[in-house]
Amino acid sequence: MHISILQAVLIGLVYYLGANGTPWLTVNMSWALRRPLISGILVGLILGDPVKGCMVGAAINVTYLAQITAGGAQTMDEGLAGTVGTALAIISNASTGVAVTLAVPISLLGNLLWMIYMTGDIFIVHRTDKIAETGDIKKIIFYNIVPSQIFKCIIYTIPVAIAVYSGSGVITSMLQALKGTPVIDVLTTIGTILPALGITMNFKAILSNAGAKAYLYLLLGFILSIYINLPLVVIGILAVIIALLQNSESSALS
Repeated sequence: MHISILQAVLIGLVYYLGANGTPWLTVNMSWALRRPLISGILVGLILGDPVKGCMVGAAINVTYLAQITAGGAQTMDEGLAGTVGTALAIISNASTGVAVTLAVPISLLGNLLWMIYMTGDIFIVHRTDKIAETGDIKKIIFYNIVPSQIFKCIIYTIPVAIAVYSGSGVITSMLQALKGTPVIDVLTTIGTILPALGITMNFKAILSNAGAKAYLYLLLGFILSIYINLPLVVIGILAVIIALLQNSESSALS
């Protein structure tokens, strides 16, 4: 699949808008855009295949269900995994399993971009300190937002655009060369295991904090899905209703 420079830049902007500390969206909107499911859909729309983008983004998203960033620490960049991983999967027509395997090492590179951004911001902070001595509030606000975001947009958008635009041919050629070999089977297997690991970590966090009641809800969802064959959307709606009922009962008791 051929990708234009404009499409590559738009994919880079999707990654930038969902990055930590980007002020143009609300905190919740930025957090949602950072999730691979949402960014995958947007990347799919840009590349003309939103369905494939949703499928690949959802598969990548499962790997990062238990992803938590504490303070300024960042272990993996799920936003980078969602945008670049989904783009490369659509461009090279790779399976979701292979896409997940490619996305994990890509997410680790996000730490490098984060460190470059935070290091570059040091110079802007020193400049802001000097302006603060003059008491010019407007300049302080300006330097606190505009130069930092211009710098961040450059180092976040351009590398992703270059990676997607120039790396698509490399990834496609590599996957074509490996087609029919055990390597593809290995990548697919690893890509299947990683989401299972993400689900397991998420379950461990939920069940360790919620106690025995969480096991009952998990068992109920399992029965509704496996034995009654209810669609996941219906189970999700039932879960929301149960949560609202539980919340109303707790409010009444308090």
